[in-house]
Amino acid sequence: MTTAALTSPRWPTRVFWLLAALLCLGVAAYSARYLLHPPTTPKAALGNPLGVPWLVVHIAGAVTALVLGSLQFLPVLRRANAHRWIGRTYVLGCLVGGVAGLILAPGSSAGPIASAGFGSLAVLWIAVNLLGWRAALQGRFAEHRRWMIRSWALTLAAVTLRLYLPAVLVLDVPFLPWYRAISFLCWVPNLLIAEVYLRRR
Repeated sequence: MTTAALTSPRWPTRVFWLLAALLCLGVAAYSARYLLHPPTTPKAALGNPLGVPWLVVHIAGAVTALVLGSLQFLPVLRRANAHRWIGRTYVLGCLVGGVAGLILAPGSSAGPIASAGFGSLAVLWIAVNLLGWRAALQGRFAEHRRWMIRSWALTLAAVTLRLYLPAVLVLDVPFLPWYRAISFLCWVPNLLIAEVYLRRR
């Protein structure tokens, strides 16, 4: 990063997006193992009775969203048609991941609280992407950008989930109650931070 970039008032935001993008790419690479070796039994699919084949479908959509979403904040892409086509594929990945996540949610081995947490995430993920897509089609690009920032915050749930889980193990606290809490904590703070960011702008 250049000296001029560091003295710019926008550099903390740029550093945040860069860090988020790198974490997304790391989670995508880690999750891709399920695509290379798909689970064949519910036990192998995180103990979810609906995991075959929906876990693989969910991960395929989420990995697509994580990778392409990491590219969408690059200014060079926003000035080119690449942003439009990458964005369409990103939204498709979110919708596929969201629908599969909604199907998977009732089968969570952590019970109805976790099902509610992950199910709510899936519903909101689908909704904000459809609203963002509609805004773009109607030429309301400022509104489109706001919806897609919310979408990205929800996509980042895949990252925050995987930051919380090791922390639970390191702190040696009861896993199941905390996993139920994480089903909400992995996305609610993300969305609140996005709203604060949007209001300040």
